[in-house]
Amino acid sequence: MSIERIELCLLKMSYVHYFETSLGREKEKEFILAKVFSEGIIGYGEVVASQAPLYSYETVTTAWHVLRDFFIPLLFEQKLEEPEKFAQAASRYRGHPMARAGLELALWDLKAKKMNLSLSQLYGGIYPKIPAGVSVGIQDSVSDLVHRVEDFRKQGYQRVKLKIKPGWDINICQEMRKHFPNLKLQVDANGAYDRAHMEHLLQLDEFNLLLVEQPFPPFDLWDHSLLQSKMSTDLCLDESIIGFLSTRSAVEMGSCRVINIKVGRVGGIVEARKIHDYCQHQGIPVWCGGMLESGIGRAHNLHLASLPNFKLPHDLSASRRYYAEDIIDPEITLDEEGMIRVPQGPGIGVTPREKMIDGFTLKREIFQPGK
Repeated sequence: MSIERIELCLLKMSYVHYFETSLGREKEKEFILAKVFSEGIIGYGEVVASQAPLYSYETVTTAWHVLRDFFIPLLFEQKLEEPEKFAQAASRYRGHPMARAGLELALWDLKAKKMNLSLSQLYGGIYPKIPAGVSVGIQDSVSDLVHRVEDFRKQGYQRVKLKIKPGWDINICQEMRKHFPNLKLQVDANGAYDRAHMEHLLQLDEFNLLLVEQPFPPFDLWDHSLLQSKMSTDLCLDESIIGFLSTRSAVEMGSCRVINIKVGRVGGIVEARKIHDYCQHQGIPVWCGGMLESGIGRAHNLHLASLPNFKLPHDLSASRRYYAEDIIDPEITLDEEGMIRVPQGPGIGVTPREKMIDGFTLKREIFQPGK
């Protein structure tokens, strides 16, 4: 397998409904698609970095720069065709996991297609279907939130995650339990709290939550461990988990009892599987988080979530949750049991719609060996 060229495309897609967290409100998404071409086959990967450095320091601008000036030249110079070898070589560069992951994902897709295997088969996945959860952002009013949750519940989602922040937390959980006493419910703060909120956060124990996700900032493992020692509800870490070492530190410190794995945040499938295997050995359940990906990134996530230690419903929703029309065929859909089938075709198992991708593309750049 020889790589003939790599193409980067910057896309912009609008959401069907705004999405708001403690970090702010978004109405559209810019992201990078990485395409790797070899012998008539194309591998696709999605770079999940956003326009602004809010969730992460990475942006579409920094990711484009690092891919163009470092990761793609490295791949060509060292003739790195295997995703594992690319991951090992690319680790010499510090940071920029989302940029690195997007290119690595494209290499995995290419490899699986060459072998005529689905990514799930290549990774050792065991689940043909994935339990679907939905993430619901901060709304303009409590009544708007109730209506949106009711709508998602009727669509069949197995679990609802609410975004919270100071002033939009205890009261929201009270309202949810008033209307939906038996709903599988969890909350996510995206690091909006600090140690001064410790006693306030303990009130979340009243609401029979599946978990409380990332109450404190990413690097604050110590305060997470203090809160978990006092809280009966499981804490889950998201932004704090940037790789295997941070995972091990969090587990050994007792900072959480659940881990959210996002491929982009940890730098690729190689690192994600390492985290998965470690957590499985430690008896720590994991689940797959989302970054409001297009169908390409979402398909990649479904294959990862088919691994055996992904135990909880995931932030892997149907295509129509975020986009009026997706860039893949077939689109990702929810079945009557609230499950999403892992695509069964080679590679990511879905077909990118190139004309639609072209229509959403703001810019593109092509790279070839020696040029």
